[in-house]
Amino acid sequence: MGSDSKELLGIEPLELRFPFETKKQISCSMQLTNRTDDYIGFKVKTTSPKKYCVRPNSGIVPPRSTSDVIVSMQAQKEAPPDMQCKDKFLVQSVIVAEGTSAKDITGDMFTKGSGNVVNEVKLRVVYVPPPKPPSPVREGSEEGSSPRHSLSDGSNLNYQEMQTRESDDPPSLAAVKAQKDQEGFTSETSALISKLTEERNSAIQQNNKLRQELDLVRRDLSKQSGGFSFAVVAAIALLGILLGFIMKR
Repeated sequence: MGSDSKELLGIEPLELRFPFETKKQISCSMQLTNRTDDYIGFKVKTTSPKKYCVRPNSGIVPPRSTSDVIVSMQAQKEAPPDMQCKDKFLVQSVIVAEGTSAKDITGDMFTKGSGNVVNEVKLRVVYVPPPKPPSPVREGSEEGSSPRHSLSDGSNLNYQEMQTRESDDPPSLAAVKAQKDQEGFTSETSALISKLTEERNSAIQQNNKLRQELDLVRRDLSKQSGGFSFAVVAAIALLGILLGFIMKR
């Protein structure tokens, strides 16, 4: 049986966690790690093929390497009761010959009649209500069951292959990471605006101070009789230049 066979692919994470929002397509990623010296073929199935899109849903993981898989959930009109999800995923893996391409992967390679040793790992779906994380009570109740190699639990589930639809293309792994970095980007923008505001206020204070000093010089000169000396004229001109520079900032 698949649950007793040697583990071919390391899967991370074993729970597909979706920050659930209604009327919005949501994606998460998982990594398939091949720590063996063989070429490993894989196929991903789910109990709700019309609800999810997986890219790639089958392929080859070369020896000592890792492949990324993006799982996208179609937009849902409403949230399920208590944010519970009964959907399951099944990752099947089998040793293939060197030179086998992703196009050569078929469903027959993972059947008992193929003669291949098939490894199967079950993954469950967990909805995370944004922006708050799951409550400690609910999270603790889920820790009692492990999705790894639990084929005897619900073994009669109907796992099906996802249909390939161009319109269902999920965002790339870079796009998923960019979505997670959006919150950090917003905080950086706020910090930059705050810094520019402080510099602007400082420039206004300096401008007002120079205006006051220039007015004092003009009042002192008006009290004196006779013409202006060259030094006084130069000082007024310098203050005017500094004032103009600050106003441009």
